[in-house]
Amino acid sequence: MKIANEWLDYELLLTKDGMKKEKWGEYTLVRPDPQIIWSNDLSFGKYDAIYHRSNKGGGHWEYKTKLKGNSTPNQLSPFWQIKYKELTFNIKPMSFKHTGIFPEQAVNWDYMIDKIKNSKRNIKVLNLFAYTGGATVACLYAGASVCHVDSSKGMVNWAKENVNSSNLSDKNVRYIVDDVIKFVEREIRRGNKYDAIIMDPPSYGRGANKEVWDIETDLFKLVNLCTKILSDNPLFILINSYTAGLSPKVLENILKLLIKQKGIITSGEIGLKEKNTGIILPCGIYGRWENE
Repeated sequence: MKIANEWLDYELLLTKDGMKKEKWGEYTLVRPDPQIIWSNDLSFGKYDAIYHRSNKGGGHWEYKTKLKGNSTPNQLSPFWQIKYKELTFNIKPMSFKHTGIFPEQAVNWDYMIDKIKNSKRNIKVLNLFAYTGGATVACLYAGASVCHVDSSKGMVNWAKENVNSSNLSDKNVRYIVDDVIKFVEREIRRGNKYDAIIMDPPSYGRGANKEVWDIETDLFKLVNLCTKILSDNPLFILINSYTAGLSPKVLENILKLLIKQKGIITSGEIGLKEKNTGIILPCGIYGRWENE
């Protein structure tokens, strides 16, 4: 398992009873995590906000502290910022418990930055299901050009904010609000090629025009389509997933079946280390193909 252990502005403080306490810069949040099925005698103590699940689905944040930009403690904070090394991200607690950044993804950001910088050539990156742009920011910082694709206009706007906050707005980035499969199919017809492809597909989702995405039926098809837009000298393909029950070997098998270029294929888990007990919280899986 690869552990994201180089954060200064983020820290996993405590995990128990289906919840995790995290330090996000100047604020401490408590929110659910389905992986945490254990308990202990430690107390969550003080925190600035806690996320309560609803029996009817979804949930809401309860604020104990007046956060930056709030007029009342229970008004959603516009944002605050945290840094990972030279990268800056805008944090916004959302109605479905997320904050806009998955801190365990720092291991993938470091990988991308290292691969792009060491390639010593111009790298063109396609970032699919690109969300708020953590990978986009990392690749731009490393010197690549990036095509950022997500079906949510709101997430794409958030990604633009993260790029601007990281002082990378002068870099070569293109933002696309679209269904990823339809976009890749158009790129095939246009003859566009990419040196690196990143994707973080959800279990289920809907495209910009209500297209249905199901990872079990659509992931293999998407990766197959992506092989048709790889450059003649590709650098890497990275698939990340949070789908429950999906083994890293599944991603590895897909890459082995579809990627014809010679290279190295690996897969595994990513996670975070808890400060209080030192236990590791598993947070997701990855599969990578990279040139030799």
